[in-house]
Amino acid sequence: MSRYEHAFKNMFEGLENQIANTDNPHHRAILKNYRLHGLLEVSGRYKELLAPDMTVEHPHYRLHEGGRSVILDGMAEVAAFYQSLVEANALVMWVVDQDIAVNDHGFSGEVEFNAFVPAPMLEDNAFGNVRAGEDLSEIYLLRRTLAFVWPYDEHARLIGEHVYEDTASREITKPDPADIITAERAAQLLAPEIEKELP
Repeated sequence: MSRYEHAFKNMFEGLENQIANTDNPHHRAILKNYRLHGLLEVSGRYKELLAPDMTVEHPHYRLHEGGRSVILDGMAEVAAFYQSLVEANALVMWVVDQDIAVNDHGFSGEVEFNAFVPAPMLEDNAFGNVRAGEDLSEIYLLRRTLAFVWPYDEHARLIGEHVYEDTASREITKPDPADIITAERAAQLLAPEIEKELP
């Protein structure tokens, strides 16, 4: 078993506590949407998170890393981006130390973001160069701190993702191949979390 599996499977434990202690129904719905979005994304089930009950018809993503930006405007571009991550085997990621503030318009926060990424994506802007590696020996663990601002509509549907990287926090390590969580294992680990009923 990978030494990262416990943190991976329980990445939203703190967020679940926040949801349980959030009285405002709209704020709680936003946080629940964010949690389910993250679990579906990392499980490779991005089509479900882009469904009309979770995401607006014309989402807009702004991803800023290494002094460069990736702008995704509209459902076709966002869906194609997720599909490229699936094909590159670059969706196994998890967050720790989340600090989330929610209001009527969405949430913002700062998180430590961990991702297993293929070697070709280790440039300054990983999202701007989504390409697969040849095998598990070319997978690295990329850690960095990201600030998130995610706007939501009045129905608690995601409008978009605004992501900003603290470039000084980037840390790249070569994991033991036995510790790499594959896409198949990620989906298996998160399936019960996706089905979990929250208040």
